[in-house]
Amino acid sequence: MTHENNAHEHERHRNHNGHQHHDDHEHHDHDGHDHHGHHGDFLPRFYASLIATVPILIFSPMIQDWFNFELDFPGRAVILFALSAFVYFYGGWPFLKGLKEEIAARNPGMMTLIAMAISVAFFYSTATLLGLEGDDFFWELATLVVIMLLGHHIEMRSVERASSALDELAKLMPSTARRIIGDEMEEVSISELQRGDHILIRPGERIPADGIIEDGDSHVDESMLTGESVPVHKTQGDKAVGGSLNRQGSLTLAVETSGEEAYLQKVITMVKDAQAAKSRTQHLADKSARWLTTAAITVGTATLLIWLFISTDPTFAVARMATVLVIACPHALGLATPLVVANSTALSAQNGLLIRDRTAFEQARKGDTVIFDKTGTLTEGVFNVMNVDTWNGIEEDELIRLAAAVESHSEHPIAQGILEHAEHLGVDVPASSSFKAEKGVGVKATVDDEIVSVVSPARAHELGADTDVGHLKEAATHVYVVRGNRPLGRIALGDTVRDSAKAAVESLQKRGIEVRMLTGDNERVAKAVADRLGLDGYEAGFLPEDKQEIVRRLQTEGRYTAMTGDGVNDAPALAAADLGIAVGSGTDVAAETADIILVNSDPRDVLAALTFGRATFRKMVENLFWATGYNIIAIPLAAGVLYPLGVLISPAIGAVLMSLSTVIVAINAKRLAFS
Repeated sequence: MTHENNAHEHERHRNHNGHQHHDDHEHHDHDGHDHHGHHGDFLPRFYASLIATVPILIFSPMIQDWFNFELDFPGRAVILFALSAFVYFYGGWPFLKGLKEEIAARNPGMMTLIAMAISVAFFYSTATLLGLEGDDFFWELATLVVIMLLGHHIEMRSVERASSALDELAKLMPSTARRIIGDEMEEVSISELQRGDHILIRPGERIPADGIIEDGDSHVDESMLTGESVPVHKTQGDKAVGGSLNRQGSLTLAVETSGEEAYLQKVITMVKDAQAAKSRTQHLADKSARWLTTAAITVGTATLLIWLFISTDPTFAVARMATVLVIACPHALGLATPLVVANSTALSAQNGLLIRDRTAFEQARKGDTVIFDKTGTLTEGVFNVMNVDTWNGIEEDELIRLAAAVESHSEHPIAQGILEHAEHLGVDVPASSSFKAEKGVGVKATVDDEIVSVVSPARAHELGADTDVGHLKEAATHVYVVRGNRPLGRIALGDTVRDSAKAAVESLQKRGIEVRMLTGDNERVAKAVADRLGLDGYEAGFLPEDKQEIVRRLQTEGRYTAMTGDGVNDAPALAAADLGIAVGSGTDVAAETADIILVNSDPRDVLAALTFGRATFRKMVENLFWATGYNIIAIPLAAGVLYPLGVLISPAIGAVLMSLSTVIVAINAKRLAFS
């Protein structure tokens, strides 16, 4: 059956198709390191360290002093040391390992700061047990390790680890093919296929390799590859792409490319590259930790040297340096971003946004250009009857009754659209017989003892029907219902624009954000949708790699792009965009490439994602200020700047300041609201 929007209009972009894959995201912690090696055991290390910390606190002289009780017995110091050594080496292992990685990468950050603080606290405290004058920091070491382990665990849990899209792709690409050799046929693995091999694809099977159709006639469903809803009519000489689904007839295919050279694999590689380039983004907390590490090392070293120079007491000098380093490592900095992330991720999920790449989400505040795919994003992605014109005194219900009777034998999406409309109208569809599809003409069957046809505009025009559809319905696909040789009416079907699309576009434009559309569909359909929605611009008839190039072109113009799509053909563009947003009703594979998934498939949620990303980032900055701000006062005082005036900050006061900033950070993170 041939319809107005048939394969030939789409041939250019449909004969090549996209497919995507993306690698497991290497989720980076705010310390800038991939923790897949050891982040899984943060929780058991946290619990073990927490159990050990309780007696450490009870046995610590400073804590006993604070709470005015005394617990001393022979061997107390040995037990205190043993428990602290356990917390330092077992609980602190991820941070000590992180220190090594950061130093090796010449990129000191949070891990360096934590490792240095716990190391100074442990070794200085051990020295006090061995006779060095001063208070031990064992309780500081233990609480610091426990809180940092908890912070890292919260962060890891709040980041949705990307499940591999390879599984989705594996479903698309069959593992075997039927190779034709002379009159024989053999089943071979697709890895054995060579250029020039001939393979048979039966109805309902996926095409195992790229190639040219040598024999056969069928409609091929490429929706998983292109995102477009209408199966494409394929016949001799047409290209077919691996992964697409053969709907009806048998096809013989001459293999052109398979394996690494296949189009699908090239798109996979493209997506991988785009994601690798994006995943190197450093987090704000990492930068803060680096500044703080540099400051702490500089001030700590200077403190030691200065006090060694002006004082005759090396114990005092070492105590000053240790106090500086311990105070400089705020518990709050370890929780500043994880708490906001945990709250932000939970709030997002409750409001229909699934955040997969936090870095991109936090950068969403910069978004100034939103690019929408058309099918399934701005439109519903299914064919619905939009308009019915009847002639010669026939009623709409009767026209639909006859058309549905003929189309009940067809699997075509347009047939499905007509049958659904008949169901919606409550029309009883009569039985039909002698169904026949005529290539280039349409379909026909016997209904109520008369031949009824559903035909293309060209055939209807030959029969004298009025095929001038006017401007309003130009974006629709039109079929004509004919009884005998007499045209009875016209049915316009279209992929309807989502009710929420207009509101989404207007709300984004009010914020000064440019809204564009990028589609593989033809120019005429794209223009009608763009005009209806009042878009700032559109690009039509594009292949997946072209979509990616358009995103990159906008980026070179200095724009911060957010790409929204639902099909696998959107995957390279989603990966290349600064912020990739997949609508939840789209393919799983497209969602794997996106940074954010809109569960409700509502385009209005794009603005929500941008504004909430901005609110989340602002809350993180506030928390980083509260987490580190007190250091501006505390570090110089700990170093003994005002010691000549009798002002000297003790580790105990430093700990109070630290605890206070942690409480402020926690309260502030909870104040984040979804807007």
